[in-house]
Order: sequence, then C-alpha cells, then structure tokens
Amino acid sequence: MSLADARERATELANLHKSGIRNIREHLEAEQETILRARELEMERQAARKAARDAEKARLAARKSVRDLFEHWARVDLIHRKDNGAEVRRVFEKDVLPVMGHLFVDDVRKGCLTEVTDVLVARGSHRMAKLVFSLMRQMFRFAVERDYIEHDPSASIRKAKIGGKNVERDRALSEQEIVLLHRLAPQAGLLVTTELAIWIPLSTCCRIGELLGARWEHVDFNRKTWLIPAENSKNGKAHTIYLSDFSVDCFQRLRYVTGRSQWCYPNSRYTGPVDSRTVTNQLRDRQLAAGRKILANRSVRQQTLVLPGGKWTPHDLRRTGATMMTALGVLPEVAERCLNHIEENRLKRIYQRHNYRAEMTNAWEVLGKRLQELTMDTPGPISDPEPPADCDTDADSTSQVLIQPHAGEPSSELLTLAEVAKALKIGRTACFELRRRDPNFPKPITNGSNPRSRVYFVRQEIEAYLRLPR
Repeated sequence: MSLADARERATELANLHKSGIRNIREHLEAEQETILRARELEMERQAARKAARDAEKARLAARKSVRDLFEHWARVDLIHRKDNGAEVRRVFEKDVLPVMGHLFVDDVRKGCLTEVTDVLVARGSHRMAKLVFSLMRQMFRFAVERDYIEHDPSASIRKAKIGGKNVERDRALSEQEIVLLHRLAPQAGLLVTTELAIWIPLSTCCRIGELLGARWEHVDFNRKTWLIPAENSKNGKAHTIYLSDFSVDCFQRLRYVTGRSQWCYPNSRYTGPVDSRTVTNQLRDRQLAAGRKILANRSVRQQTLVLPGGKWTPHDLRRTGATMMTALGVLPEVAERCLNHIEENRLKRIYQRHNYRAEMTNAWEVLGKRLQELTMDTPGPISDPEPPADCDTDADSTSQVLIQPHAGEPSSELLTLAEVAKALKIGRTACFELRRRDPNFPKPITNGSNPRSRVYFVRQEIEAYLRLPR
C-alpha cells in the first residue's frame, strides 16, 4: 500500500469513528461479509439462469416433430397390423405429413388437423377425411400415453363434424345387372384373373382383400373348401367357405393361370400377393364418367363396366351375394355366418354354439346354382380349358404347389412370344414396345424366376386383346 492509499484509508476510518461507530474492526468484518454474500447470491442467480437455458435447450432438442412421432407410432403400434402399417403410411405420406410433418408435436393445434381434413373434403373424399382424422387421433392419443404432450389436440373435435354425415353404402347388383356384367366383362380388356375376381367374391361373399391374399394351400378342391386364415380375415377369426360348383370352376380357372405361385393372386415378382387395391382400381377405371381425364397407365375403356344401377365396387359384390342368398330363401342368420360377421348379441355368442356348417354349405350351393343359371347363356370370362399337362389334378389337397413349372413345351393354351408377334403381325421388339405403351396388353408368364427365362402368354388373353376395338 502506498503512502497516499494509507492516508486515504486512515481518513475513512476516522470518519467512521466520527459517525458513532466505536468498534471499527467489527464493522469492517460485517461489511466484508455483506459483500461476500452479495457476490454469492449473484453467482447463484447466474448459475440458475444458465441451468434454465440448458434445460430449455435440452427440451427443444428432445421435442418430437409430427414426422418423428409418426415413425415412433409406426414402430410400436402400426407394425402389429396385418399389412405392418403400409396403408396407414401411404395415407400419411400423401395427405398428413406434407401439411404438418415439420411441426413439433406440442405446437400442433386442432386447426392443423382440420387443415388436413378440409383439403380431403374439398376434393370430395369425405370418407377418407373421416378415416384420416381417426388415424391422426390415434397417433396423438399415442403421444399422450407416452407423455410427449399433455393434451390431445383432436379431443375437442367431434368426428361427426368431419366430412359430413356418414352414409351407409347399400349398392347391390340386380340379377339383370349380373347378366349384363357377364356380357360386358370380356369386352373390358381385363386380365382373366381380374374377371375371376368379380365372380369369386360374388359367389363366396368374401372380401376382396381376403381373395387377393389367398394361398393355394388353403384351397382344397377335393373337399371343395377354401380356408381364410385368421391373419387374413378382417375380424381375426378363421373362416371356412364351402365352395359351390360355380366357385370351384372359378378357382380352377384361376389355378390354371397362377398355379405356379403359392399365391392365388401373386404380384409380378411372385414374391407375395398382389396389392389389395389392384382389382378395385381396375374396376373403378372402367366406370369413369364420360369425358373425365384418364390417368397415366390406366385403361382407356373408361365406361365398359358401367351398369344401370350406378357405380359398383368389389365390396358391393359381397353385399350382392348375401342379398341373393336371402332372396333365395336362406335365413339371414345363416347369410351372416357366410359373411363371417361376428354375432353382436353377447348372449347368443356365448350360449348358441351351433356351427351352421350344413346350412352354410347349402347357402353357398344355392347361390352358386343361381349364378350358374344367370351366366349360362352369356359368354363367360374365359373358356373352360383342360388343365395343363403338368397340373396334378389328383394331388393331395394339402399340397401347396398345384402346378409345377413347365419342364418342356408349354400347353396349347399358352403362346410363345414369336406366336404372339405373328398373331399381331408385328416383330418381337414391337411386342415389348406395345406392352410398354398399352396397359391393356396381356402380361407374360415367365418360366422360372431367372430374368432370361422364356416368356409365354395365355391364349385366351391374347384372343381377347385381339377382339378389342383399335
């Protein structure tokens, strides 16, 4: 300390003494303690502010976007659905995530949800708007259960207000329309398998998804039964359909085309069943209003399956089959069993355990006979070919592979590429170009999985294609 500092300090102490403070040392110690305490408090405040900033950073870093929430929901919940959540993912990728996938979950308000559904309603998809809203509600309730958010943003929205009032679909084809449909189908440019996807649901009352996901191992031609396993059934209960002669004939025709696969309706790579929307899209494209724009790679025959009663879908065929059953004298309760509907009355489910096997068999047989009568005098979807030489008609009914791959020359019902080119009066390369340009051109059948395998075409499909107007 310099002399000047010492003099200044002495003056301060003297002034303290003059002010009435007698114990200078005690006063200085108290003053020093106050300064230290104030410094500690400031350090504590700074530490608290830093902790708050760090907590906010951690909270922001831990926030999930709607897309992140959807992926988590898909991994935990949707994976247990029959299609592993594929259809829900398609819907979200198309209609939900582009609108609010970038938002944080806790920033979503009910206006965000109605923004999604309003777009669907504006384009006329009222039922889809209700479905999408229901799926979004499931996802946000999942988020509440996982404590990602405190409140479900859809909780205050009434589902009845989304997309308007529910309208029950009641379309059923009349017998006159069935006769007309049987005449129109061969002219619609459909694949043989697609035509059969009209008559099998109509004669068995199955759902189109159950048919497209069916395996040949579940079709028993000896016992005339088709088992729909629990994993392929909508209600999760296995269902046995007793096939009428009409249904057996349809399945035999189908087996001729797809019997090389374990699936009744295999995809193009033979790695699984065809997409469940395939048949629905093909039938819808042939019932478009006149003048409506045709989508790319879709059929140009947009009105070939229009019926007097209005638009119809594959599910309407199931309803039509059940309606015909009751009209033919089948008891409604038996028809409900044929539809594989669960009895709503709990007491009946518990105490009435009769399986109705005989009654259901008779119901399907009566329906099949009536359909046979209606379609007897009109051209069918395909002719009745003899089974190919490699089709083991006497094979064990539990056998999974009913038709072995061709070992030599194909059956007379199959055409080589050269034969098709000759029939069309074009070259082989032009055949592939025509197939690329024309969505109605029949698909080839490969003799094996090797890309270089020889390809064949079903004669009936080529003949039907040649009859189409050019």
